[in-house]
Amino acid sequence: MRTGKDRLLAGLMLAPSLALLAVFVYGFIGQTLYVSFTDWGQGAALALNPEIHFVGLDNYRQLFSGILDVRFRQDLVNMLFFTLFFVALCLGLGLLLATLLDRPLRGEGFFRTVLLLPMSLSFVVTGTIWRWLLQPRGGVNVLPALVGLPRLDFLWTTTRDQVFRFNWQDVPGALLLGVGLVLVLLGVRAWRRREARKAGLLGVPGLVLVLWAALGGAAGWSLVPIKELHGFNLALVGIVMAATWQMSGYTMALYLAGLRGIPVELREAAEVDGATPLQVYRYVQLPLLQPITLSAVIILGHIALKIFDLIFAMTGPDNAVTSVPAILMYLTTFRGNQFAKGASIATLLLLLVSMLIIPYIVSSLRKAPER
Repeated sequence: MRTGKDRLLAGLMLAPSLALLAVFVYGFIGQTLYVSFTDWGQGAALALNPEIHFVGLDNYRQLFSGILDVRFRQDLVNMLFFTLFFVALCLGLGLLLATLLDRPLRGEGFFRTVLLLPMSLSFVVTGTIWRWLLQPRGGVNVLPALVGLPRLDFLWTTTRDQVFRFNWQDVPGALLLGVGLVLVLLGVRAWRRREARKAGLLGVPGLVLVLWAALGGAAGWSLVPIKELHGFNLALVGIVMAATWQMSGYTMALYLAGLRGIPVELREAAEVDGATPLQVYRYVQLPLLQPITLSAVIILGHIALKIFDLIFAMTGPDNAVTSVPAILMYLTTFRGNQFAKGASIATLLLLLVSMLIIPYIVSSLRKAPER
């Protein structure tokens, strides 16, 4: 039973850590947010007493619609594509490797160690290794020549070719359409659960939004005055390969632990009912692995959203085709001395990571009493 003395002792033990967190984490986050609302950097940025004015959301408006900030928008697109491919490949490859290792296999410990070894390396070491492997005149490109085939001539991290291109002017309409579709799906889900009021509150506005966006209602909502094309730079393929090589062992370990934690009785019961090995895998094992998949998405997603060191080691900060917002934040703040705009990019990165992590934390806290 806890006494007042125990609570006092626990409070005294936690107080230094809480004070340090308040100052060096949340205090600096608040300072960065404040700077992002100013014009610090447009005048004498490094003056002893710089003249700073409050400009509200002007830095954010310039990042998304300013003519001079087109690189930020391409970097944002690079980061989103990198996150999508990196997370999907890590999950798919990790699940495949875990499924293979889950079967009776001679030398399983050796293979497990080999697959986990890249995870022990830092992104800087991984970037240095893959920078050599992806040299246009060596590395991977000369491998076909070893078996008598023509060597590859792909430029890897320096190519400027793009796929999945789209017009930045269409982004507001696409976002509104996406929000509308999500609301409609949530409304349908509520209707199936016989929650008519909730279904109406979500479904009707969502349907109106979808129809309005589909009929061209957002055509006049252009972020930029001229057509601006962005897409997935193929130079990022090498970055995705390097990051997947390092982190797929981690997802393999997660899935393998999950597969080993599934009771054998469940598999045997399904087999007794006539399920094939593929059906056991599809309807028994995969559904039980969903919490592990969600945890892996959260961890890999936040790594991808703030990726910096891997790209810095592989291509440096000045290769614009592989740049991401974290690299641009470094250049803007510490080379360009535009502290306010750098703080705005940092705040946007924090918001993106928070959008990924906070719902997961809230969901975990809600489920905690049920355990």
